[in-house]
Amino acid sequence: MNTTHTIPSTSNLTVTHVLAELLERLEHSAKPLGAEQYRSVVLHLVDELHDVQSDAALHALLDSHPAAAEVYENVNYQYAGLCRSPLDRAFGAEQQARQVIERAMRKPNKG
Repeated sequence: MNTTHTIPSTSNLTVTHVLAELLERLEHSAKPLGAEQYRSVVLHLVDELHDVQSDAALHALLDSHPAAAEVYENVNYQYAGLCRSPLDRAFGAEQQARQVIERAMRKPNKG
């Protein structure tokens, strides 16, 4: 018995784009939404990100959709780390956290 498997198109980002748009709307929604709805969109986006080719078109889409870019980083973390996070911003955040921790450690306990 021969089974035919269709290979997903890696050049068409239509579904990925729609999911990225929807995720951005959910991220910025003023109305409360259900966790299951959010989770469903993210899981569908993860499935799409596994099927698309990492090329200039995908990276342009991710540049304009920060929530989808964050999902992309998490999906690919084992291969590339936080490959889309600006290094200067990450370094600055780390420095600020270190300073706050050091100040907190120097404060005497009022107990």
